Amino acid sequence: MKEERFFYDPEVNGELPQEEAHHAVKVLRQQVGDEIKLMDGKGTFYRAVITAATGHRCLYRIEETLPQEPAWKGHLHLAMAPTKLMDRVEWFAEKATEIGFDELTFLDCQFSERRVVKEERIDKILVSAIKQSHKAWKPKLNTMCRFKDFIKEEREGDKFICHCLSGEGLPFLFDVLREGVPTTVLIGPEGDFSIDEVKLALQHGYKGVSLGKSRLRTETAALVAVHMMQLKNTN
Repeated sequence: MKEERFFYDPEVNGELPQEEAHHAVKVLRQQVGDEIKLMDGKGTFYRAVITAATGHRCLYRIEETLPQEPAWKGHLHLAMAPTKLMDRVEWFAEKATEIGFDELTFLDCQFSERRVVKEERIDKILVSAIKQSHKAWKPKLNTMCRFKDFIKEEREGDKFICHCLSGEGLPFLFDVLREGVPTTVLIGPEGDFSIDEVKLALQHGYKGVSLGKSRLRTETAALVAVHMMQLKNTN
């Protein structure tokens, strides 16, 4: 059975975005009359038929609107310090989207090795990942934020900071996650959060947690956290 291919069109206005149109017409050789599947990244799939395909343009007519049910409960927000090597950040963004989460924020921390992220590049990776994994919702990507500013913002639900400063005294993240509750989890840089950052987070209602006994790279820790949130909230 031929695998379904989705095209991403957040506007659903009858014409594929230029990059998607190029892929449909020039790469996949889609023609007038061909049926295609669309996703808007906001919870709906569409069945459509191509009405014009010339050059880098691809027009379509919606035949059926297919609202999707959420695949997990709650709102899963991961905030992490980006790694020095961008390929590790990109790997995380792709794999976390395949697993499933709702929101991503990059943090500028005291010990951060990277303080600039090309958000346009990350957003393209998120789009590619939802198409590949047939996710109806694209994770929200926020502008990179200073740690102290992020911490001070009001957030609904449970808030956790993963760190290694308390030895064996921290509860395991999976054990304290609550099904259906909006959740924010913070992951620090390779050098961990500073003592002052952890104290500030605790003062603003975050709870310190552990991801286990293994020492994990930042991108691995972030993916483990997303997986734990997903497992706890999967319908």
